[in-house]
Amino acid sequence: MTNIERISISVDRELVRQFDEYAREQGFPTRSEALKILMRDALLKDEWMHGEHVAGTISLVYDHHKAGTVQKLLDVQHDYEDLILCSQHVHLDHDHCMEIIVVRGKNDRIKDILRLLRNVKGLRHIVLTLSTSGTLPHSL
Repeated sequence: MTNIERISISVDRELVRQFDEYAREQGFPTRSEALKILMRDALLKDEWMHGEHVAGTISLVYDHHKAGTVQKLLDVQHDYEDLILCSQHVHLDHDHCMEIIVVRGKNDRIKDILRLLRNVKGLRHIVLTLSTSGTLPHSL
């Protein structure tokens, strides 16, 4: 017995054409695979909106020569150590560093740490990448 359920949907022909083109451009082997990814993405966004515990990564690039930047970034991370699973520091060039912070916890607290990190002067880029805390189906 298989764990697969077949579904049928009615969709406007032009929307299907555009979706098939999108799926090809993104490298999906089949329309079904593309739809599964989009369904999981929708569930992931819902998990982040309503879930008790969520996970993700915060990636940031900063100028390490800017006075106080490194210390302020470390201070925020230490204040939220219960959310941080690990972090990785990468030297991009002589002036710039990248920090990748893996977080897990309540979504409102992760949004708090993101807001505080965004306020640090010297940042060139910061982005939160949503991921699942494991509550979505295993086939993610």
